[in-house]
Amino acid sequence: MRRDSRVFAFKLVFERLFNTQPFDDELWEELNDKDKNLAEEIFEHYINHKKEIENKIENLLIGYSLSRIHKIDLALLSIAVAEIDYVKTPAPVVINEIIEIAKVYSSEEAPKFLNGILASIVKGNAEKDN
Repeated sequence: MRRDSRVFAFKLVFERLFNTQPFDDELWEELNDKDKNLAEEIFEHYINHKKEIENKIENLLIGYSLSRIHKIDLALLSIAVAEIDYVKTPAPVVINEIIEIAKVYSSEEAPKFLNGILASIVKGNAEKDN
């Protein structure tokens, strides 16, 4: 299931926000090959484009900085941007999945917050493409 890939990518990014050391290869063994491919792709794009992703998110925060966002929400936003911008998964699919994952892992207010930021990112992407 693709959600398993996204949850795993989220966990890796969340951990990376606190720890810059490489991850134990045993973590990857939790996923089947199909799920592993998407998780690796999302995580790789996050690592390769971390600054661009964080700048894109921070530019949309009104009255906040990245340091004030809950790390869980920052990790969810980061994998969403990585998947939308670099994996090229359709934005509505990614946003829906991120909202569902947030309902499990984050606060009650997180889905609304994440939806707002991600909608602005998608709108900004569309304006940039035109």
